[in-house]
Amino acid sequence: MSEAKAVLRHVRLSPRKARLIVDMVRGRNAAEALAILKFTQRSAARVVEQLLFSAVSNAGQKDLGEPESLRVARAFVDGGPVMKRFQPRSMGRANPIKKRTSHITIVVSPFN
Repeated sequence: MSEAKAVLRHVRLSPRKARLIVDMVRGRNAAEALAILKFTQRSAARVVEQLLFSAVSNAGQKDLGEPESLRVARAFVDGGPVMKRFQPRSMGRANPIKKRTSHITIVVSPFN
């Protein structure tokens, strides 16, 4: 089966927030998904939009067709490495802060 893939690793974005955006475009037409992401008011939407555009461009390199003839076959977000920091608190204590990262993968394929 022919498909094109784009992967973005170590994005400084929480996987939980990125999954909200990726869930909106999974299974949709690629052109429709790009339009949805363009008008979504979340910072994760810009990242996913660029990644989807890259996957569509990869499909163009493989001669799979135009964005109108492609669909988002698979899209998922995995957790990346977590940067651990500490916030000083009163009386000599410290609170941990986890700065999470994401690995985002988008796969497009032609309609069958």
